[in-house]
Amino acid sequence: MSMTARGRLLAAIFSVGLGGALAAGPASAETLADAIALAYQNNPTLQAQRATQRALDENYVQARSGWRPTLTLSGAAGYQETRTPRAARSSPLQETISEGNSATAALTFSQPLWTGGRVAAQVSAAQADILAGRENLRRIEAQILGQVVQTYADVRRDQAALAIRAENVKVLTRQLEESQARFDVGEVTRTDVAQSQARLAQAQALFQQSQAQLAITRATYAQIVGQNPGELEPEPSLAYLMPSDPEQAFVVAEQNNPQLRAQQFTEEASRARVAGARAERLPNVSAQARLAYGGPAIPQPPNDPLERGLFSRESTASVNVTVPLFNGGLTTSRVRQAIERNNTDRLTTEIVRRSVLQSITGAWSQLIAARANITSSDEQVRAARIAAEGTRQEQQVGLRTTIDVLNAEQELRQAELNQVSARRDEYVAAATVLTQMGRLEAKNLTPSVPQYDPARNFRNLRITWGWVPWEEPIGIVDRFLTPWPAPTPDARPTEPPIAPGLQPPPAVPAGPAR
Repeated sequence: MSMTARGRLLAAIFSVGLGGALAAGPASAETLADAIALAYQNNPTLQAQRATQRALDENYVQARSGWRPTLTLSGAAGYQETRTPRAARSSPLQETISEGNSATAALTFSQPLWTGGRVAAQVSAAQADILAGRENLRRIEAQILGQVVQTYADVRRDQAALAIRAENVKVLTRQLEESQARFDVGEVTRTDVAQSQARLAQAQALFQQSQAQLAITRATYAQIVGQNPGELEPEPSLAYLMPSDPEQAFVVAEQNNPQLRAQQFTEEASRARVAGARAERLPNVSAQARLAYGGPAIPQPPNDPLERGLFSRESTASVNVTVPLFNGGLTTSRVRQAIERNNTDRLTTEIVRRSVLQSITGAWSQLIAARANITSSDEQVRAARIAAEGTRQEQQVGLRTTIDVLNAEQELRQAELNQVSARRDEYVAAATVLTQMGRLEAKNLTPSVPQYDPARNFRNLRITWGWVPWEEPIGIVDRFLTPWPAPTPDARPTEPPIAPGLQPPPAVPAGPAR
C-alpha cells in the first residue's frame, strides 16, 4: 500500500475519533457534484477502462491494413567453396579449390485489389467491437458514479447517525445525573439509577459503533473519489432526470442502457464475422511489382568476390488471383461456427434486455418503498418527539417512571435513525433507476466539467501512418461485393416494451422537496 493511500485511510479513521463526532479533515469535494467531478477525472478504474478503449480502437487500424499495400525488402549473400580431390580432376590443369559468391536484393510491392469481402468484414466487426467498447465504458462510468452517489449518501447518513448517537449519550447522561440526584433525596430507588446506567452504557457502545461505521464509509469514499469527505452538503435533486412513469423508464432503458447497447453491438460484430467466414470461399485478387538485383554463383578470383558487372536486374509486375477450391470442409465448418456464435449473441441480447427490465422493475419498486418510508418515518419522528417530551413532563409529576422515559428516548432516537436511512435509501434507489436507464452520466450530473470523448482517439486514428488514398475505393468495392448475412428479426416485444412475465410497478409518488 502506498504512503498516500495509507495516509488517506488513517485520516478517515482518526478524523472520526478526534473531537468525538463530526470533525473531519479539510476536503475540496464538499458537494456531490464536486465528488462526481473528482472521481470522473481521477478514478483509476475509469481511467483503466478508457485506456482499454483506446487499445480497442487500434483494431480498426489493424483491420483496414488489409486494404493497404505492403512493401518489403529482402536480400541474401552467399559464399561457396568447392574442393576437388586430385583423383577426381578431369585434367591436370583443373583447380583443386574453386570459390564462388552470390548476392541478391529484391524490393516487392503488393497491393490487394479485392479480398472477397474478408477485410470488409473484419473492418465492420472492428467498428462494432469499438462501439460495444464505448458502451462498456459508459457502463463502467455509470457504475463508478453510482458508487460515488451511494458512498456520498452513506457518509451523510452515517454522519447524521453519529450526531444522533452523540445526542443520545448527552440526554442519557443528564438522565443518569437526574436519577442519581433524585435517589440521593429518596425520590427514586436504586433500580431507577441502575436502569439509567444500563441505558447510558448501551448508548455509549452504540456511539462507538457509529464512529467505526463512519470511518469505514469514509475510507470507501476516499477509495472511490480520491480524497476524504468533509462536511458534505445535502444531495441535489435528481427529479430533472427521472422519468414520469415506469413505462417511460422501460422505453429509455431499452434505447439507452449501456449493457444492452453493448450486447447489441456485440451481436452486430458476430454477424460481420459470419460474412467474413463466408468470404473465405471467394477469390482473392492482388497486384504485385518486384524489382530484384542478383549475381550468379560463378567462380571468382579470391581478391574480387563480388563483381558488379555480373549482376542482373529483374523487374516483374503481375496480377494474382487465388481461388479456394477445396480445403477439407474447413471453411464450411467455420461458417457454421460463426452462425451459431451469432445466434448465441442474438439470444444473449434478449437475455440482457429482460435482465435490464427486471432491474428497472426492482429499482422502481425500491424507490416507491423508500419514498413511502420517508413519509412514515417523518410521522414517526414527529409522534416520538411528542411522546418523549410528554413522558418527561409526566415523570416530573409522578405519572411516569424512569424506565418509561428511557423507552421514550430510545424510540425517538430509533425513529430519527429510520428517518435518516429512509432519505438515503430513496436517493440511492433513484440513482439506481437512472443507472439502468443509462442517464447516470457525468454529462448529466456535472455538465460544466470537461467530458472525456472516446471518439476523439478513434478520429485521430482514422488517417494515420500507413494510410493511402486509394484504400477508400478498394474498401468500397470490397464492401459492395461482400456476402452480408441478413439481420435476424428482433424478438423484442413492441407493445408494451416489457419482457414477458414482468409487470410495470405502480407510479412513484412525488418525493419530498430537496
